[in-house]
Order: sequence, then structure tokens, then C-alpha cells
Amino acid sequence: MPRIIKSDGCREPFNDEKLRAGILRALEKRPVSTENIDAALNRIKHQLRGSGEREVKSRTLGEWVMNELRELDEVAYVRFASVYLCFENVNAFREEVERLENHIPTK
Repeated sequence: MPRIIKSDGCREPFNDEKLRAGILRALEKRPVSTENIDAALNRIKHQLRGSGEREVKSRTLGEWVMNELRELDEVAYVRFASVYLCFENVNAFREEVERLENHIPTK
């Protein structure tokens, strides 16, 4: 698996449990099956392996997670995006929900 380049420039090994925990946190109390969660995790890991890169930016990994969450559960997607995209105010949050409703890609 490639190493992950964090936003501060440090590098760390890919951590499967950290990825799973982040996705499960976003999906907490949402009606998504374990099978669908495992499939999403496998698709993300497949993208990591398939990138052919020795290192992948955490931003790229986060975008892959958001794409999977968008398909699994819109509430979980907004939960994750609110932290990941660091919404600064309610308007930024509202804009993301509108993008989701209109299927407009995230900036």
C-alpha cells in the first residue's frame, strides 16, 4: 500500500483501521449494511493499490472516501464533509448540501 502524505507534509503508512474508523464514525446510526461498508472500503483500498504510486496525498484519499459516502448515505457524506472540508460557517454547509442535492461535484 502507498504511504499517505498528510496536509502538513509528514508521511505515514496507510492505516486500514483509521480509514474504517473514519467511515464508521460518519455512518454512525445510519441504515447502511456492513456488506456495503466493507465494499466501499475495498473500493477505496483498490484505488490506493491501483494508483501505482508509492505515496498518495491524504486529500486524494479523503475525496475517495467522500465519493463512497455520497453513494452510501447522504447524511454520512455531509457529516464527513463538514469535518473534512472544514466548513467555516453555516453558509458553507448549506452550499455543500445544495451541491449534494443538485449532484454538483465538490470544489
